[in-house]
Amino acid sequence: MIVAIEGIDGAGKTTQARRLVRFLNSKGVSSRYTSEPTGSGLGKIIRAYLRRGGIDPYLLALLFAADRVNHLNKTVKPLLQRGYIVVCDRYLYSSYAYQGVMTGQPLWVREINRMAPAPDIAVLLDVTVEEALRRKEKRIRFEDPSFLDEVRREYLRLCEAGLMVKVDASGGCDEVFAELLRAVAPRLGLGLDP
Repeated sequence: MIVAIEGIDGAGKTTQARRLVRFLNSKGVSSRYTSEPTGSGLGKIIRAYLRRGGIDPYLLALLFAADRVNHLNKTVKPLLQRGYIVVCDRYLYSSYAYQGVMTGQPLWVREINRMAPAPDIAVLLDVTVEEALRRKEKRIRFEDPSFLDEVRREYLRLCEAGLMVKVDASGGCDEVFAELLRAVAPRLGLGLDP
């Protein structure tokens, strides 16, 4: 299964995704953490562009889609074939939200990502833009409040469409993890004891 942990920058995705993997492994469920953009050459190009800023949004969307193809072929599919649950720190719906807003062409963004299977479970760690920015120590290209607000609204639309489960991520780390477990454990056939 692919479990995608999504949200705006500063929502706690990395912390919670890594914690979920540790929890699953402790329960005897083989799982691995991955993230997008990846650590591949394509992922490094994406990160360099994000630090520099000023990149054409269509080019950025295409780079994310290419990185995703590589991620699926080199990492995700081999892990799935070996029986792992793959927990992705950002995945398909990040492109729908971020690149959809950046380009203003959400249908095109979906089209260029058609090769990617939908996650089996997708969770939005939802926080206000103000809270997300407060949590971040360093600012990168995407940490513009009005932009993040549009991205958050797009994520919430994906939740309303039934593609994602929303988890309130405004609380403390343990509280958010307990909510995350309540969202994913039943779908994985697991008990809720952390």
